Amino acid sequence: MIDNIPKLSQNLLEMLNDDEYYDITIEVGNDPYVKVFHAHMVILNYRSPYLRRVLSTNEKKNDGTLNNIKLPNISPEIFQIVLRYIYEGRLSLEDYDSSDIIKILITANKLSLRELIPYLELYLIENKTNWMEKNFENLLISLIQNNYLQISETQIWENVLKWGIAQNPELSSDPSSYSNEDFNALKNTLQSIFE
Repeated sequence: MIDNIPKLSQNLLEMLNDDEYYDITIEVGNDPYVKVFHAHMVILNYRSPYLRRVLSTNEKKNDGTLNNIKLPNISPEIFQIVLRYIYEGRLSLEDYDSSDIIKILITANKLSLRELIPYLELYLIENKTNWMEKNFENLLISLIQNNYLQISETQIWENVLKWGIAQNPELSSDPSSYSNEDFNALKNTLQSIFE
């Protein structure tokens, strides 16, 4: 048996970097920080269930113009890392700081890259636990403010409320029994999330 997986990965990465044979453009980011990436529909279709759904809803163009996808709520720098992973199938996290790894995880979740998500989660747990503990509140705020969390606003609110109550051990888990003082304590805890 011959194993040419490393060579295949290299060729796919070369294909990504070749500006000649792409058939789709991807606009990533929000104005004024939008970057246009060139890609190949067949690779995106088979590597990302999310992009497969987006591509299947786009009308097929037979007039020679390129298909275009817009991903406004993703950082172009993070998308470039994830797009490289989509093509190459490899990702080394040692060169990235914790906040970038979180952003990569959020983007992988958005693009439904199911094999990448557990790798990122495990890496964070095994290598970045102290950072996550120190930055938990900021991390929570970032996740809540993210426009593509796949849970309802009601679920977000219920979980934020649980977190706020957990930050105040003197509070009962039943908000219906709270005094005005209890509500103020909870309000002060949650205030940074809503600023």
